[in-house]
Amino acid sequence: MAPHALDIFEGGEPVATQRAAGSNGATNGLNGLNGSNGRQPHTNGLANGYYSRRSKTTAPRSQFVLPTPADELHDLICVGFGPASLAVAVAIHDALEAGRLETAPRVLFLEKQQRFAWHAGMLLPGAKMQISFIKDMASLRDPRSNFTFLNYLHRHGRLVEFTNLSTFLPARNEYEDYLRWCAGHFDDVVSYGSEVVSIHPQEEAVVGPLKTFEVVSRDAGTGVEARYRAKNVILAIGGQPSIPRVLPAASPKVVHSSQYAHLVPRILTNTSAPYRVAVVGAGQSAAEIFSNIQTLYPNSRTWMVMRSEFLKPSDDSPFVNSIFNPEFVDSLYPRSTTDRRHLISSAKATNYGVVRLELIEKLYELMYDQRRELGTDERRWPHRILGGRRVLSCAPTKAGDRLRLRVKAAPPSELEAEEASGQLDDVAPASSDASLDQDEVEEFEADLVIAATGYKRDAHVDMLQSLWSYLPEHKVDAPAASGPAKRAKPVLDSWEVRVPTTSSSSEESHAPAKSLEVGRDYRVQFSPGSVAAGSGVWLQGCCEGTHGLSDTLLSILSTRSGDLINSMFGPAN
Repeated sequence: MAPHALDIFEGGEPVATQRAAGSNGATNGLNGLNGSNGRQPHTNGLANGYYSRRSKTTAPRSQFVLPTPADELHDLICVGFGPASLAVAVAIHDALEAGRLETAPRVLFLEKQQRFAWHAGMLLPGAKMQISFIKDMASLRDPRSNFTFLNYLHRHGRLVEFTNLSTFLPARNEYEDYLRWCAGHFDDVVSYGSEVVSIHPQEEAVVGPLKTFEVVSRDAGTGVEARYRAKNVILAIGGQPSIPRVLPAASPKVVHSSQYAHLVPRILTNTSAPYRVAVVGAGQSAAEIFSNIQTLYPNSRTWMVMRSEFLKPSDDSPFVNSIFNPEFVDSLYPRSTTDRRHLISSAKATNYGVVRLELIEKLYELMYDQRRELGTDERRWPHRILGGRRVLSCAPTKAGDRLRLRVKAAPPSELEAEEASGQLDDVAPASSDASLDQDEVEEFEADLVIAATGYKRDAHVDMLQSLWSYLPEHKVDAPAASGPAKRAKPVLDSWEVRVPTTSSSSEESHAPAKSLEVGRDYRVQFSPGSVAAGSGVWLQGCCEGTHGLSDTLLSILSTRSGDLINSMFGPAN
């Protein structure tokens, strides 16, 4: 493999990847924003004394991954341009540079955000990454790549100074800037402000397997639709904020943690006011927000409501952490559904509902100080952690200026049953108020409720609805969906769907169930012979049930993206 020159993105283009003149025009509706230099609007910068320094170094455009006229057939369209799709762009660039790909694929990335952003709503002061910077966009696949975090530091003149920090965990804000810098190299092939609404089969004029997919996007500003054709499609749309049904999601006083840094300073505008804030959740985001609110609003009262009895530390010990090794997917995927589910469940403490130990210790010290200074009656404390509780109801007060929350004890047996079924929710089981022990119910009012309650990862199911008829029939021995739902729970190995028909609802309910599942290479498994070789759909970030806990994380993006590119454009294709 040839060495990677620092100026590889500038100068002449290798003959093997040259494109016809005129292919560099603004043909994909690009808005010209530089993802590495753009400033995220409505951050909590000036309002709360926190600012985010963006990279001042303009990222050069890749000389390998080039734009394609919108009306041409694309080899690949990626839906979403977060870290997963960014890693794909990096892998394509590196493969072309190293000569592993002889012809540059025609690619397009469609992203509904106006510029590249990664967890922008949780870029809190002092927040650190929870994985090593070596698990960046390229290092585990090719440490000589120009897209490594170390090269980012070098290009920005901070490599030596970062070394003096003696850490593998950079600031979260710095890592997002690194991702923006990487993304800036591919602005010519990213259409920002484009929300994909559907993917359709483009029926061929002759009888035969499906070769081309039509991707329909909508301009976020104008609403105008655009249509693109592609032989291959990657869905990497990330998770959608999940807010428990008990919380009035439409209320402006309920905010998901993903929007914390954007919205809270606009809602709670007076940093000296005695605001009352409730945080629902038990994981890292909930704990960070619970602590950060107290810093930003020193006169506030805060509650952290969580079903878990205690804050639990994340397990990042080396043996357990091997579950995030790239080769672990090869070990996990061939196992039975039962084995996979058991193994994933046993490793939940690495990622779900857990908090870094140093933050736990900080919060415990706060609780101790309140006990020492204010006594043992916790109702007198300004900051409380309500462990082993769940929200019973949340509704506006009569005045309408606050929300009244009622919380009750959540028996451990109730939580264990939820975890076993995979249906975790902050909604209490149906029961009348008369059946409740009122001594266990506590009420308080809040100016704002922040739901740090995770994400749903099933939007791909409906997005692919036009392709359901190409799926194989649902396996009889696989776990079936219950009730009128269209799909099984995402924690399973596949989603059960039923192709919509024009017949009556009673007949439709008897339509054969189809199975949406993926292979080891993340490719959707269509019925044999229904989709042509060299064409297909790949899923990213929603395959935890088959590929493990690393599926939604940064841990293996660099190696996984290389595998995807090889699966699509390698020698076999």
